[in-house]
Amino acid sequence: MITCVVEYTIDSRQIPVFEEFARAWIALVNKHGGQHHGYFLPAEGASDRALALFSFPSLAAYESYRQLFGVDPEFIAADRIRDESGCVLRYERTFMRPLLSP
Repeated sequence: MITCVVEYTIDSRQIPVFEEFARAWIALVNKHGGQHHGYFLPAEGASDRALALFSFPSLAAYESYRQLFGVDPEFIAADRIRDESGCVLRYERTFMRPLLSP
């Protein structure tokens, strides 16, 4: 299993739009073989940080999902939310492997 952790810097004035963007991606990850663990949005403290965590059974499965970017109409529509609103200022992806209890 591989887990992708995405750290976002967001426009805090655009949180409702970011939530729309997040819901679209949760559905897409789950539809295309992954398991989305959710988006984590500001509650207290810094109001411009958000996280997303989702897993795929393998890096190969993740790469199959990534091949849909810029091609699949649902992926394009989800990216359009981000691009047209400016709700995401920057993001960084990190891949991790979970250590789960036995």
